[in-house]
Amino acid sequence: MDALARIEHALETALAQGIGQDGPPRLAAAVRHAVFPGGGRVRPRLCLAVAVACGDDAPEVSDAAAAALELLHCASLVHDDLPCFDDAALRRGQPTVHRAFGERLAVLAGDGLIVLAFAHLAAQVAHRPERLAALTAIVARAVGLRAGIIAGQAWECEPAVDLTQYHREKTAALFAGATAAGAAAAGVAADPWYAVGETLGLAYQVADDIRDVAATPEALGKPIGQDAAHARPSATAALGLDGAVARLDELAQAAIAAVPACPGAAVLRALIGQEMRRLLPAALAARLTV
Repeated sequence: MDALARIEHALETALAQGIGQDGPPRLAAAVRHAVFPGGGRVRPRLCLAVAVACGDDAPEVSDAAAAALELLHCASLVHDDLPCFDDAALRRGQPTVHRAFGERLAVLAGDGLIVLAFAHLAAQVAHRPERLAALTAIVARAVGLRAGIIAGQAWECEPAVDLTQYHREKTAALFAGATAAGAAAAGVAADPWYAVGETLGLAYQVADDIRDVAATPEALGKPIGQDAAHARPSATAALGLDGAVARLDELAQAAIAAVPACPGAAVLRALIGQEMRRLLPAALAARLTV
């Protein structure tokens, strides 16, 4: 089973166990709408790629970690799209959850996905308690109040923000969690992997800022120009388009260099370069040296 198939199967399992047959049907539909169809599944794919590079000796553990990360990412998107934040109409090429099901169910669906992420992780990794404790701490750190994606979202409510700190928390924290969780799921020390994920997350956010001005709505599955519309900090506003592309290339090279020694290091480094090129429109991707 390839990585995407593993992720989709794990997500289906999590939702089947979490929703059940007798819950509120519209809430169940809103939760499924938030999770399926998926986007790039970038974070869970990264988690599995690191686990495989480190041996992946317990695939059920790495699958659970990958699913938990994606459920938390989906929850963050549901909340990010709400009228109190972006009031977005489209996400992944379909109406956002609050547009399809109403604001109240969108809030509940996002909250429910957060709870489900940790419940699924606990249920699937209970037989490996020595890995469960580490994974729970890693995932909680990635989404937390101090330096996780919740903190990152909150910076949008402040009058001033450092761009790198904002990107580090809003985006890079979950990427760092993905690489660290992949290592921990495979029974390898997680700490050396945080730098890989954080650098990749910063690169991904720069790529997202670039696409917001250089891609098409059809390619993104959502409107473009949202950073300017909502006065959000962005790499393109701070550095210009050329500067942002150069920054992305620099970060991608740094992420590749940070990959620790492991059996699958060469393959993982190649995947990182491929992913960075995939993120950009072809003309801009051609400028990258990775």
